[in-house]
Amino acid sequence: MNVIWMGFIASLVAGLFTGIGALGVFAVRKLSARLEDGLLSVAAGIMLAASFFSLILPAIEYGEIQFHSKDLAVLVVIAGILCGAGALFLMHRYLPHEHFLAGYEGPENKALSRIWLFVIAITLHNFPEGMAVGVGFAGGNVANGMTLATGIGIQNIPEGLAVAVALIAVGYSRTQAFVVGLLTGLAEPVGGLFGSVAVSFAGPLMSWTLAFAAGAMLFVISDEIIPETHRRGFETLATFSLLIGFVCMMYLDATLG
Repeated sequence: MNVIWMGFIASLVAGLFTGIGALGVFAVRKLSARLEDGLLSVAAGIMLAASFFSLILPAIEYGEIQFHSKDLAVLVVIAGILCGAGALFLMHRYLPHEHFLAGYEGPENKALSRIWLFVIAITLHNFPEGMAVGVGFAGGNVANGMTLATGIGIQNIPEGLAVAVALIAVGYSRTQAFVVGLLTGLAEPVGGLFGSVAVSFAGPLMSWTLAFAAGAMLFVISDEIIPETHRRGFETLATFSLLIGFVCMMYLDATLG
């Protein structure tokens, strides 16, 4: 199968796991703050490990092969990470969106309802995750792409549940919360298609593109998830939950990738 389609399908499946998590809203009306912070932190740990083991390290390896210089490869990867983080920073700065705990962020736009602000916020999270999966497949390393898709799919489950429960808390029905949770996951195949096409048509940019996806994910982890999970007094739980997610993804990468 063409690597572009493999990247798209794998990121689609990973994105649908958000909907699987959102299904939990029909069984659970309210997540405790402690459980919500723990679940989101596990997701952050998975993303963090995926950034390093499935994106940054392969990016350096591709760069060494391409440039025949480890120093140059590392510099290209550094540039890609900073560009990815910068791109997400600009999106967060100029696109209106709302976080479940931190509240509204971005330029004021009263025409957007709260539900669409939530959708934008989660889309900002999911797009780089999908792009990472697409880029992983586009390099021709199917094992790496599958590991990324597996890890991101797993971390989408608690994220989908947290999103759906948060929507119920602000007054939306269970069905509405589930549908929105499912739809936010569909940003991932869009990102997956973008990433796989970009690399397939610009192979020499492989190491930079992998690093770009990693930088985008690292920005989301540091700027969004960690602050959100350290606001309500469960910092220690959040820290160890992040570590659990990290080692689980590291195990997946070491054994499957």
